[in-house]
Amino acid sequence: MTHTSEAAAAKFGLSKHEFALVGVTALWGSTFLIIHTAMDFAGPMFFVGVRFLTAGLVAAAVFWRWLRGLTLLELGAGLAIGASLALGYGLQTIGLQSISSSMSGFITAFYVPLVPLMQWAFLRKRPGKMSFIGAGLAFAGLVVLGGPGAAGFSFGFGEWITVAAAVACAVEVILISAFASKHVEFRRVTVVQLLAAGGFAFLAMPITGESVPAADWRWIVPAVALGGMSMVIQLTMNWAQRHVSATR
Repeated sequence: MTHTSEAAAAKFGLSKHEFALVGVTALWGSTFLIIHTAMDFAGPMFFVGVRFLTAGLVAAAVFWRWLRGLTLLELGAGLAIGASLALGYGLQTIGLQSISSSMSGFITAFYVPLVPLMQWAFLRKRPGKMSFIGAGLAFAGLVVLGGPGAAGFSFGFGEWITVAAAVACAVEVILISAFASKHVEFRRVTVVQLLAAGGFAFLAMPITGESVPAADWRWIVPAVALGGMSMVIQLTMNWAQRHVSATR
């Protein structure tokens, strides 16, 4: 992180790791409309597969020198996080076939209050009082900012499958935090998880009844562009969550 970025982070009372997470959150939020548009030209799991395979190949090309020391723990961490990535983004993309991008973003962000609750349930890490208050306010804020109140708030298949995607996203955040505490090399884990996510998504294509679509720039360009963005997002999360709790 540059000196200018560190100064900007300090100005808002954030550490450089927190400031980086704010940045990739903004990047992540911009992806919903792109995916929603691309779903007219490619199946969801195929699209997710191309997206994360591209991200993994870019990451491998950038960090190939670090891959030589890959450990079994890092391989396991990458596979576990990659599975949650494929599930979360796959379900989210399936949902985007039938609901709006704003609705999808609103529901997916339900993982915010889920993270401290799931940490408590599965890792026995009880959140503090302020974490509960913060999670509640975060969810209330999401309702105000992205809630589709004017259009009516009814749940169908697209909404429920996006709720499942939100659970998978919460699992991803918790897994990254859990493995970060074991001092794994975040570059190696990032490469493995991105390639694994792409592979798992392709393996799921028969389940969703998909075939490889005809080549069309309207899905190729978004998939490749989002692949680059995904590499930045996942690398930043793996780096920052060594210093920032899952709940934070």
